Amino acid sequence: MTTLTLTTAKERPLRPLVEAALENQLRLLQAGIDRAQERLHTFESEHGLSSESFIQRYENDEYLETLNYDEWIGEYRLLMRLKDKAETLRDIHIAD
Repeated sequence: MTTLTLTTAKERPLRPLVEAALENQLRLLQAGIDRAQERLHTFESEHGLSSESFIQRYENDEYLETLNYDEWIGEYRLLMRLKDKAETLRDIHIAD
């Protein structure tokens, strides 16, 4: 567990500002997740294969490298990073 302490010289309370910033960042991440999932769905429909199956087969050298496959892999990795960041933000608890 990581603990973070925030202080300010201003009299304004920080909690609402931090909560709003976290919520906004989570909304942005969710929008990115939604877009990445849409693009992955397009690849999956074109190839009749789930992204997870494709990645596994690609890593087993069942496919030759192509620009299309590179884009699919990149989109999948982006989705995983975005989901990880969103999960991290959702796990943040602001102590009273």
